[in-house]
Amino acid sequence: MTNSLLAIGLLGTTELKPFYLTAVVVIPVLALLLFVALIVRCYKRCPSNRILVIYGRVGGNRAAKCIHGGAAFVIPLIQDYSYLSLEPLVIDIPLEGALSLNNIRVNVPSTFTVGISTDDVLMNNAAERLLNLPVNAIREQCQDIILGQLRLVIATLSIEEINKDREKFMTLINENVEQEINKIGLELINVNIRDITDESGYIQAIGKRAAAEAINRAKVEVAQQEREGATGEAIAVRERTVNVAREIATGVEGEKKAEQAQRIAVAAMEAQAVTGEAQSQRDREIAVAQRAAETETARKQAEREQRIRVAEAEATAVTGENTSRIQIAESTAAFREVDAETKRRAEVAAAKAQEAILIAERERELARLAKEELAPQEIERKRIEIAAGAEAEKVRIEAQGEADAIFAKYEAEARGVQKVLEAKAEGYRRLIEACGADAQVGPTLLLIEQLPQLVAEQVKAISALKIDKITVWDTGSRSDGSGRNTTSDFLAGMVNSLPRLHELATQAGIELPPALGRVRKQKLTRPEGIHLADGEPEGEGEGEGGMRPA
Repeated sequence: MTNSLLAIGLLGTTELKPFYLTAVVVIPVLALLLFVALIVRCYKRCPSNRILVIYGRVGGNRAAKCIHGGAAFVIPLIQDYSYLSLEPLVIDIPLEGALSLNNIRVNVPSTFTVGISTDDVLMNNAAERLLNLPVNAIREQCQDIILGQLRLVIATLSIEEINKDREKFMTLINENVEQEINKIGLELINVNIRDITDESGYIQAIGKRAAAEAINRAKVEVAQQEREGATGEAIAVRERTVNVAREIATGVEGEKKAEQAQRIAVAAMEAQAVTGEAQSQRDREIAVAQRAAETETARKQAEREQRIRVAEAEATAVTGENTSRIQIAESTAAFREVDAETKRRAEVAAAKAQEAILIAERERELARLAKEELAPQEIERKRIEIAAGAEAEKVRIEAQGEADAIFAKYEAEARGVQKVLEAKAEGYRRLIEACGADAQVGPTLLLIEQLPQLVAEQVKAISALKIDKITVWDTGSRSDGSGRNTTSDFLAGMVNSLPRLHELATQAGIELPPALGRVRKQKLTRPEGIHLADGEPEGEGEGEGGMRPA
């Protein structure tokens, strides 16, 4: 039985051995494959048009790690990932009614193209604020930011600056808009201002004025060119006539000069032929003498040049030695100067580099202060200035309306007074015309017309007085023995004043009522025994109801 059990054990071991071998080989292979698959699954590559954002525990104090154009391993359970698209976003800005610096509302429809930036800082901003947001939400955020900044830029410029200096306008838009959208991780790619209009038609009027000026300038230039063309044509015709006449005269003069030269040449050749024979003989003798002199001179010249060349060679040798010494000294001095200049430049470059670092740090600090402190204050100041301008314009319009109303009231009153005076003048004119030749009738009628009013005023003055009776108290006769009292003197004085009153009325052209009497003209007679005073003319005179004694 023991043998049987041993046989069975050996048989079982023989049958299980291939299974063990298979398990030993397959399990490591499967583990390796699973490990490779896990690595492949967790190893994320970033396309060129996207940004790979890995969030979770990424190390340091960062909330996310952004990668563009590379790859990274995402640790399962600890990290996760997402993508940000770099495709540009086209945003339409239908801006209407933006208030400019001179309080004119402007319409500036435009198109802005933005996209997520690949800068490290801006990528982190985009990962913090735009990750997993839909495109429409990103577009709405950008549209709100761009509208606000565009209105702010327009409020700092006048209509003339917006219309003429487009480069300044675009520069301000790029600076302000890009500074704000950088906060959410975007960058400005392109700005397209489609049109600039205003509600009052001011820009259109400026364009018409510019077109009219251009047309006028073109007309002036055309007239100037036509004038210059006509002038040039006249000058060309004149020059052609003058040149033709000059050439004809030159041709005739040339013919005459040729004939004269021909005659002179013939005479000269004849004279030269006669002179030539004698000259030939004399030249031969002179030539023989000259050849001998030249031979002697050449020999002396050769000796002199030989001595000069020897001296020059010696002087050149000495000069060369001295020049070599000078060059050696100059080379040494130049080397020392170059070495000193190199050291100086190195020190200057180091100082400039340090200065540039300090300047950059100062600019960065100033930019941070301008962004965090000055920008809100500047926006608040602009808002206050715009509000104050609007309030001042409102007060000015109200004051102008009140002034116009007061002016209209006074103008209406003046027209009424003018109409009344014109009507009175017309009435007086017709009254004088109705009086005809008698000029006293008009003033008399006017005086009679005013008598009721005068009487009414006098009655009104004493209407409040209660008078039962009037008593005249007279003290009796006067002390001068004339036998008259005060009452009789009053009556006599009133009667005596009537002629003067009539005379004054006559001079004024007024006729008094009949109740005041009439003045009768009488002739003065001179009784006997009455003589004229010295210088008094003889004849008749007028008196006031009696004669005047001499």
